Amino acid sequence: MDAFSSFFQSQSAYGTSSSSWSYDSLKNLRQISPVVQSHLKQVYFTLCCALVASAVGSYLHILWNVGGLLTTFACLGCMAWLLATPPFEEQKRVGLLMAAAVFEGASIGPLVELAIDIDPSVLISAFVGCAIAFGCFSMAAMVARRREFLYLGALLSSGVSILFWLHFASSLFGGSTAIFKFELYFGLLVFVGYIVFDTQEIIERAHFGDLDYVKHALTLFTDFVAVFVRILIIMLKNSMEKNEGKRKKRRN
Repeated sequence: MDAFSSFFQSQSAYGTSSSSWSYDSLKNLRQISPVVQSHLKQVYFTLCCALVASAVGSYLHILWNVGGLLTTFACLGCMAWLLATPPFEEQKRVGLLMAAAVFEGASIGPLVELAIDIDPSVLISAFVGCAIAFGCFSMAAMVARRREFLYLGALLSSGVSILFWLHFASSLFGGSTAIFKFELYFGLLVFVGYIVFDTQEIIERAHFGDLDYVKHALTLFTDFVAVFVRILIIMLKNSMEKNEGKRKKRRN
């Protein structure tokens, strides 16, 4: 938790006014070479294409109810195949990324369908909120000093381990509402941290010649989906509680 609080403190330390922050931001952006800037454009364009493919996957689930455990395994298989494929097979790797995105969209299709049934505006709000958060934290990583947030890697890995063991214990011994809420909000915090960490790691790797934009887009895609799913669940839960409260008032 201290690591995340230091993130916001470090951002405010760039200047005491908005003008000084802007100057420092521009100065830090100049530290990113034109090659790395071009690489980042390619990464984010590929990420956008993957998100569109994921939306297609969710739509396919709504049409034909294809999402489930099989699509989850298919998504993981495509990701593993992509990572095992040499970088020079660019078209094949892009195709595998899009296939993984379609399968991922189908896997979260039941959640998307539930949101549409309860309140379609929640789905739109969750996506817009996730996109804004993703953009803000990515930009924060770009304008920060190089390697400033790479130390978060160990902390975030520990957070994922905590989430895994909590989920494992809940499946064995039964979970409670409090544990579910903790998993939800703590998981959101962890994956928001991963947006910052992964963005800065991608920039750092690109500076050293690693221009594998497909793999980097896959990394950011998994971060985006993880944050989106948790935001959507939180907003759905709040919407259902509001609807329940309205029904009770009508009955009374």
